[in-house]
Amino acid sequence: MHRQDLPLRTLILGAAGRDFHYFNTRCRDNPDVEVVAFTATQIPDIDGRTYPPELAGSLYPSGVPIVDESELDSIITEQGIDQVVFAYSDVTHEDVMHLASRVSGAGADFVVPSTSHSMIPSSLPVIAITATRTGCGKSQTSRAVATILRDAGLKVGVVRHPMPYGDLVKQRVQRFADYDDLARHECTIEEREEYEPHIDAGHVVFAGVDYGAILSEVEQEADVVLWDGGNNDTPFYRPDLWICVTDPHRAGHGSTYHPGETNLRMADLIVINKTDSADADTIALAESTIAVHNPEARVLKATSPFRIEGDFEVAGKRVLVVEDGPTVTHGGMAFGAGLLAAQQAGAGEIVDPRPFAVGSLAPIFEKYPHLDRVLPAMGYGEQQVADLAATIDAAGCDVVVSGTPIDIGRLLDVDTPLLRVRYDLDDGTAIRLAAIIRERLDI
Repeated sequence: MHRQDLPLRTLILGAAGRDFHYFNTRCRDNPDVEVVAFTATQIPDIDGRTYPPELAGSLYPSGVPIVDESELDSIITEQGIDQVVFAYSDVTHEDVMHLASRVSGAGADFVVPSTSHSMIPSSLPVIAITATRTGCGKSQTSRAVATILRDAGLKVGVVRHPMPYGDLVKQRVQRFADYDDLARHECTIEEREEYEPHIDAGHVVFAGVDYGAILSEVEQEADVVLWDGGNNDTPFYRPDLWICVTDPHRAGHGSTYHPGETNLRMADLIVINKTDSADADTIALAESTIAVHNPEARVLKATSPFRIEGDFEVAGKRVLVVEDGPTVTHGGMAFGAGLLAAQQAGAGEIVDPRPFAVGSLAPIFEKYPHLDRVLPAMGYGEQQVADLAATIDAAGCDVVVSGTPIDIGRLLDVDTPLLRVRYDLDDGTAIRLAAIIRERLDI
């Protein structure tokens, strides 16, 4: 039993994102809380590290260990944990409550903190882009909003949800203005997928670990902050306009995934994306889910039209499709823009990548058995990038169609022709978004 005169011994469940933000805003300088450890999940090889003392503050001169979530039960019992804080995203409500049951059974309280308690206010206007699930289309929505703001004469500071998978001290505050910055910060494929399109559009992107320090940097050079969310996480900054993107291909997920339902409930504006590739019934389900959980929100229906870049013929060919990794792994999608584009272009055969998986990619297909038509663009380290290239070469296909948001050919040394699929929010939705932003921010 916890003694009232001692700090709460706390374990934070995370995935190198909200967990660190929760610690920084709620625990770092709080003598009433003692964070014993972080746990890590979802992302490969992010456990076994330490949240360093340079970031953890004076109460943690040795830093805070980061262990695998599989050790949850033993840590609670062996370390006398009083409370376990859930601090990551894109998880079913059922899975959250399974974790709660494990924690409760092991003898600790399970805490799902309010997003508002860790939101940092800004002196600048803040627009937040969030979603109900990974892969709904936040990226193209964020790019469209950033362009709208820039065209209105405003300097935009795009702040991307954290992806600190390397040296946390070096990654405390990161600024990306060109491709050299991506190389200097040793970005993974996942990071590049989010940063490169903004850089290509002339937008400066900030990210890292300490989002209070990041905001201070942004406020010195920008007129408006654009929060570009990750997964289906909630904003780290208090928004003046909260936008949530939902996907009719997973329409019911708006009320069954955490914290996507929070985004759906709290958003001022909800964008139903991909209506060009969804059927009427799933779009209607998305609309009804919104009507139940946030009837006051404004709703826009949007499309994200795609196009294949490159001269190689796809029609009749054996095509290997590469898709954005998070969307088709923990995002649960069996396909993305790459597969749709390949099929529309008349691909003769979509190659099953599973028999050709090399090294670290083989366990990915075991973990996500729904992936039988696409190869996720996993690239969390040099070896995994090499495994991705080797898998492509082993497949012996005629052409690769890549639906990732980046020019993945810049990173992969492969013998097969590689075509890139580009996609952006449709012009009509962008015009309607511009009107709403002008009204809301008085610009």
